[in-house]
Amino acid sequence: MKELVEYLVKAMVDQPEKVLLAQRTQDESIFLELTVASDDMGKVIGRHGKTIDALRTVTQMAAASRDRRCRLELLG
Repeated sequence: MKELVEYLVKAMVDQPEKVLLAQRTQDESIFLELTVASDDMGKVIGRHGKTIDALRTVTQMAAASRDRRCRLELLG
């Protein structure tokens, strides 16, 4: 999961070196905490939150294919 989200986010931001992603695992769940540069925050969120929602959907579908749950949080 972590590699997938890192790949997608780094491709859309201007400062990919400032993308930080922390992963925690608890039981059957994966928790991902994403931090990006403040200038790139708008690109990751997108209009009306559509981009971050799409990222969450992709991670949830990838996790479901492995019988896991995934939660993606964008930290400000």
